[in-house]
Amino acid sequence: MARVALVTGGTRGIGEAISLALRDAGYKVAATYAGNDEKARAFSDATGIKTYKWDVASYDACKAGIEKVEAELGPVEILVNNAGITRDGMFHKMTPDMWNEVINTNLTGLFNMTHPVWTGMRDRKFGRVINISSINGQKGQAGQANYSAAKAGDIGFTRALAQEGARAGITVNAICPGYIGTEMVRAVPEKVLNERIIPQIPVGRLGEPEEIARCVVFLASDDSGFVTGSTISANGGQYFS
Repeated sequence: MARVALVTGGTRGIGEAISLALRDAGYKVAATYAGNDEKARAFSDATGIKTYKWDVASYDACKAGIEKVEAELGPVEILVNNAGITRDGMFHKMTPDMWNEVINTNLTGLFNMTHPVWTGMRDRKFGRVINISSINGQKGQAGQANYSAAKAGDIGFTRALAQEGARAGITVNAICPGYIGTEMVRAVPEKVLNERIIPQIPVGRLGEPEEIARCVVFLASDDSGFVTGSTISANGGQYFS
């Protein structure tokens, strides 16, 4: 019987590529989204992947949403914590709301999503938790104190939880993408991309969402059972940690 994989923020960008790759690898996939109903409907119609709407910043919403997914598809054995937002601004202009919104989604969201599935994974002696962090959680980024702090926290969460899950057959790993050619990144003016961003990337190009998805498929598989607490830096050589 196919394992169930739950991907947060799974209908757009990197999340969409992850959902598709896991589906193609034989998993039963559920994808969550926060707000864009039209995009989610189009995604489901095109892919056959079921979508569920809730805000990962709310523990109660996550718990209820996961219960619905498990009732419809079966126990969640693969969890991909991909959902994230940005509220960029230099620190002296950053408001408490800008800080809290990003921390609540990008860091607390990992607790909210992982906690409800953790006991089931422990009981079944199998689980895969894959956290999508960021190059900016590794190196920091001006104008993103909130985002960098949250994404760095994701790595700490990964390393601590990996130690707890290891003897229960649960692996916990992080992926840190660099600049990936999503709709959001490709909306950056071409001059900025070509003169300021791509020259920083030794391979000389943006990454593709599918390249991150392939990392996820490996970490979700039985073949990755000896890999836990790790961080995969998928950034074209832009940063080494």
